[in-house]
Amino acid sequence: MNFVEELKWRGMIHDMMPGTEEQLKKELTSAYVGIDPTADSLHIGHLVGVMMLKHFQRAGHRPIALVGGATGMIGDPSGKSQERNLLTEDALRHNQESIKAQLSKFLDFTSEAPNAALLVNNYDWMKSFTFLDFIRDIGKHITVNYMMSKDSVKKRLSSESASGMSFTEFTYQLVQGFDFLYLYQNYNCRLQMGGSDQWGNITTGTELIRRKTAGEAFALTCPLITKADGGKFGKTESGNVWLDRHYTSPYKFYQFWLNVSDADAEKYIKIFTALPKEEIDALVKEQTDAPHLRPLQKCLAKEVTTMVHSEEDYNAAVEASNILFGNATSDALKRLDEETFLQVFDGVPQFEISLEELTAGIKAVDLLTEKSTVFPSKGEMRKTVQGGGVSINKEKLIAFDQVIDIASLLNGKYILVQKGKKNYFLLLVK
Repeated sequence: MNFVEELKWRGMIHDMMPGTEEQLKKELTSAYVGIDPTADSLHIGHLVGVMMLKHFQRAGHRPIALVGGATGMIGDPSGKSQERNLLTEDALRHNQESIKAQLSKFLDFTSEAPNAALLVNNYDWMKSFTFLDFIRDIGKHITVNYMMSKDSVKKRLSSESASGMSFTEFTYQLVQGFDFLYLYQNYNCRLQMGGSDQWGNITTGTELIRRKTAGEAFALTCPLITKADGGKFGKTESGNVWLDRHYTSPYKFYQFWLNVSDADAEKYIKIFTALPKEEIDALVKEQTDAPHLRPLQKCLAKEVTTMVHSEEDYNAAVEASNILFGNATSDALKRLDEETFLQVFDGVPQFEISLEELTAGIKAVDLLTEKSTVFPSKGEMRKTVQGGGVSINKEKLIAFDQVIDIASLLNGKYILVQKGKKNYFLLLVK
């Protein structure tokens, strides 16, 4: 597999230094991507860089994931309007371990193969590097003129809304450049990859390597991922879409990918999966022929959810989706954990019911007309029940005066009422 060709057809190359492809054809090469460790989970915005490393390893080369423990203490000005909060070493170490566990689902860190992935933390080589050492050994090789010419610096300095740029942030490109130099000298790393907004920082590294060692290093960036409507990729109303299930459940994660637009699905399936071109081309044709079936979105959601979580989580997410949109059974409903249950029925009208009344048993007609207003009148409810249009916990209500009691509770405190095909109501028992 030719790495550059693979990235080209996937739409994952924005800029590439001359000589990069020749270097990769010549020998097994190490390349790194820097990862911000300011949280103990990656979010889907990180996935592009992670997929680049995954394809790099698939092509027989060695991927290096660099957790920016030291740079995380500084803050990268690229694409930012404000300086970020700084982290303690303990927090950074915790975040590093969590991130490695997530990366292990994409990269092989454990095999004996020469291209087994590495995880490094730049704090390990920066922590004992004194300021005097830095300005003597690194600072003198890069001019202020060169640093000022970078777009990330110019944008921050010219921005009317920005509060200026600290010296700490200004030196960021030098610190990142030193990372590249360190990896070049200690791991024979010849290539750095990242998003297109990192081009300035990466090329500072290649320049530092050239001036300090007379060696040759390379840079490759991918486009920043956008949505077809111009919105920011990976952002929802509730914030980032995280890889950690405690921040974004597998159900919500699956739903994010399932609900992308047709145009985005065609782009994303190339970037966020390792599916071969022939398979993706066939799916695109299927989508063109029958867009209502949404084969691209379904396949994308399956591939990414399975890769990040598991096949079991994917199947559970599909089953949860079918409860709302398909002909799911009461058994499927009962299998849902409370968190997923509430996410599936987020936004559904809710009514509070007294536990005492339910313990004694209450007629369905009283429950749904007097204790809640699912139906405006008993007459309307009777007519709907006779037409088979009312379900309690996904089971058809046979008689409008059927007695409902605590045996009907889901997760010990909910009753799900369905009126017609699409109208749901949640009874919260307290």
